[in-house]
Amino acid sequence: MAGKRRVNRWSAHVNETSNAMDVQKDVFKSGSAEEIARSLKLSAETSGRRKASPFQSAMSMLNFYINRAGKTLPDKQRKTLEATKNDLREDFGRDPK
Repeated sequence: MAGKRRVNRWSAHVNETSNAMDVQKDVFKSGSAEEIARSLKLSAETSGRRKASPFQSAMSMLNFYINRAGKTLPDKQRKTLEATKNDLREDFGRDPK
């Protein structure tokens, strides 16, 4: 591989090999906070690859995605994902902030 740069995608490796729950493909690209929250809730409740409660797993996966995207996440999508947190809290019967 002379001249080729190796791309390190450690976050993809974490999702594939850890006990991170399985999520629907492209779930975070949806334009609706409600759809994302509904999908994360369903994934959290049905996934066998989680250690924490469904709520904690869903919120952790959402935060992991937001943090990995970092500065490259467009403002509109960031606002949608932040709104998803409140929708998740409501879906799990928690007090939304």
